[in-house]
Amino acid sequence: MMFTSPLLSSVPRLRHAFFTREGGVSAGLYASLNGGVGSNDDPAHVTENRRRMAEYLGVAPSHFLSLYQVHSPDVVVATQPWAADARPHADATVTNVPGLAIGATAADCGPVLFVDPLARVIGSAHAGWKGAFGGVLENTIAAMESLGAARASIVAAIGPLIRQPSYEVGAEFVARFTEADAANARFFVPSARADHSMFDLAGYIRLRLERAGLQAIDDTGIDTYPDERLFSYRRSVHRKEPDYGRNIHAIVLED
Repeated sequence: MMFTSPLLSSVPRLRHAFFTREGGVSAGLYASLNGGVGSNDDPAHVTENRRRMAEYLGVAPSHFLSLYQVHSPDVVVATQPWAADARPHADATVTNVPGLAIGATAADCGPVLFVDPLARVIGSAHAGWKGAFGGVLENTIAAMESLGAARASIVAAIGPLIRQPSYEVGAEFVARFTEADAANARFFVPSARADHSMFDLAGYIRLRLERAGLQAIDDTGIDTYPDERLFSYRRSVHRKEPDYGRNIHAIVLED
């Protein structure tokens, strides 16, 4: 039902999960633990799936928070629960409130979970290429610092995402990254198709975290595209499916 990070698992009074698609009630394209509020799945099924995830994390469903993600660098500080129909438009959340589970929704993009074990501050970020490129990871760290965290103490874990062997991009994509920083060329290798490359999103995320001053970084190493235990947007597109489920990844400070 989930993957975990050894680094995060070693932190006392902390729960987290990179949930898979297994263990829910949805059917068809969404089988079975689809947490995507924005999908076309039966809303009752999504609600039950999210209830099960909240239960695993030891929180009430009302305290299992997710965002209306827009591939932005924007971060929200959570101080109390919000209604499902009032989700903030942002791509990362931080909090120091025990019992608030903060999550990222992904189906190929990079979920990153954070904790400062000393300051007891956590963060959750949705880092697709656009968010990572735009600074969502650095902004998450800065927001954690506003709550008392110290970046030298922050532990981060990179969850399941689309990996380089599965992530083909065009020449204009490569140009965007290399024009911003010539050193970004290291994240691309030639594809079998002319004028295309394979992009290392996980490596790029790790570099951004390291440059931001983080020293303890874990990575599940899991590729969402070939792994049927996880939802994948790109896999669904290649199969010409009309929609796709969403994986949820969350973290919470225990009361």
